[in-house]
Amino acid sequence: MTTTRTLSQWLDYMASIHVSAIDMGLQRVLPVAKHLGILKENLDPKPYIFTVAGTNGKGSTTATIAQICQAAELKTALYQSPHLVSFTERVKINGVEVDEDTLTCAFEKVEQARIQCGLSLSFFEMTTLASFVIFKQANCDVWVLEIGLGGRLDVVNIIDPDVAVITNIGIDHTDWLGSDIQNIAEEKAGIIRHGIPVVIGADVPSRVHDIAMQNAATVYQLGQDYDYHHDGLSDVWQYACGSRTLNLPMPKLSVQNAATAISSVLVSNLAINEKHIAQAMRQVQLAGRFDRRMIKNRQWLFDVAHNEHGMTFFLSQFIPYWRDYQHTHPDARLHIIFSMLGDKDVAKVLDLMQAHIHGGDFRVDTWHTAAILHNRAMPLQNVLKLMDTHLTDANIVSYATLSDAATGVIQATCEQDLILCFGSFHTIGETLMALLDIRFNEN
Repeated sequence: MTTTRTLSQWLDYMASIHVSAIDMGLQRVLPVAKHLGILKENLDPKPYIFTVAGTNGKGSTTATIAQICQAAELKTALYQSPHLVSFTERVKINGVEVDEDTLTCAFEKVEQARIQCGLSLSFFEMTTLASFVIFKQANCDVWVLEIGLGGRLDVVNIIDPDVAVITNIGIDHTDWLGSDIQNIAEEKAGIIRHGIPVVIGADVPSRVHDIAMQNAATVYQLGQDYDYHHDGLSDVWQYACGSRTLNLPMPKLSVQNAATAISSVLVSNLAINEKHIAQAMRQVQLAGRFDRRMIKNRQWLFDVAHNEHGMTFFLSQFIPYWRDYQHTHPDARLHIIFSMLGDKDVAKVLDLMQAHIHGGDFRVDTWHTAAILHNRAMPLQNVLKLMDTHLTDANIVSYATLSDAATGVIQATCEQDLILCFGSFHTIGETLMALLDIRFNEN
């Protein structure tokens, strides 16, 4: 099948055909999915499905599950969102992003099905269905699916999982999920099906366990049914469950999320062994998750932390990393590129940073900020007001765009300095795109 629209044109079109980019509920999407033959009962042979929900850590957990399955030579589909630079990052088979032609052909099939069903779909619903069309066509053995928002009413949840994973639960996306932690827990626990294993990566509200019990699901809880240990220094860590202990190479991603991913594959009926897991630990990586890079002769650290829970976890990694960095770079200064979306609790994120600054864990030389180029962005004047209010004696430089901020921070730093970029997927995405443009224009 050929299509006359480019990928960019398709993305613009799909963003324009529905009243909102996010529209919770499955009633509209199910008839289209059935028409496309991508519900699990329509798939033959049936793939093994891992579905991962949670407030933070979904990306690194799904990436690790997928990497382990690939190491076991299973043809593995991975669906994640959002992306940082290119939309193709969201849809991978055996670790390789699908090409634009494959995506546009899948979009065409979803559009035809949508029209025949006489229904309107949101951008996320259209793109998710298209990803499932691609996975079906490729006859993947395993599908690893990241929930976009919540769980129960997210379009990803049209596919019944064989293993449900909940990384953690915090307060986020309050406009859609509300601010009551038990209600949020109920939404995320909506991915649980009758009798399946449920792997939980942190302490969660009691409602999750209630729903698991109602579904006769077997729960595997971090700290009870599996655990991990790392001394913070060595390049080996330990994973333990039941009578089994594995000594594994340190991954580039969170060890806690790696432990959750390992538990998820071990409770499946897939032929996974220690060799596959160790190989995956050496190979797994994910852009924007404690993502260290050398760009333009500068040391950069990118992390998509964008809420209180995510920042707490990020800082638990960053503080020892910064101390080690200062040992090898004694004159290093810390510069930060920062911006957030308007529907996030920016004040709590900044309060966390200020608490650690005040406590002497690190000192920020200069904050660099600009508004994100997105309809949900917090206006620059609001960002600046919150930074002035919640950061004591901070040196803040504002720019028209994050692209300008990327140029400005390079000019303000030297090789030994560290540049931290955080606050949103969009903050990192826009900064990375600007840095790629800078590098391209210099070549």
